[in-house]
Amino acid sequence: MTFKRNLFLAGAIVVGSAGFAQAEMVATAINDLNVRAGPGPQYPAVGVAPRGSQAMLDGCIQGSRWCRVDVGGVRGWVYAQYLQVEQAGSTVVVEQHQSELGVPVVTYETTASVAADPAPGDELLGPVGSVEAISPPETVTTYVQTNPAQTVRLGGDVVVGASVPNDVTFQEIPDYQYRYVRINDRPVLVDPGTRRIVYVYN
Repeated sequence: MTFKRNLFLAGAIVVGSAGFAQAEMVATAINDLNVRAGPGPQYPAVGVAPRGSQAMLDGCIQGSRWCRVDVGGVRGWVYAQYLQVEQAGSTVVVEQHQSELGVPVVTYETTASVAADPAPGDELLGPVGSVEAISPPETVTTYVQTNPAQTVRLGGDVVVGASVPNDVTFQEIPDYQYRYVRINDRPVLVDPGTRRIVYVYN
């Protein structure tokens, strides 16, 4: 985790008010969250905030859903809609109550050393859609492990439901309805009809 954290710190400058360290508040992750190196899905994950974990909320970008948090010593960016805080005895979602909660406003500046942005012309994974989650049989897992495919580099989150661009070629798996492709060094199974990811190998 250290090298990922260092990449984030070297690659970005976060600018906020001088006194906002005192204004930090504790937020709880509603779902498992990728903590990203910058305020956008194109930035790499530098850590994960498991569902129910507590995060120190530094602040949010004005007019944006992205907020900066510190989770277990890893600092990065998450969606405000997946953070909740306690207010007057009830739990509220940060995105819907930023102003009344007094969440500090922070800004984000990229520098030339940021390697998180996709290069110009890089393709992105499509928007996430609804798919039926699957659990591949052992025979398929064995096939994927013993037949490593060349990795395809794409921007965006490699998650179940994301659509894969049309020019990406899938590898057939014997006697199996789904196809196999390796995206950003992560093997995934794809529905060839919808081109959506149905399973991601860890």
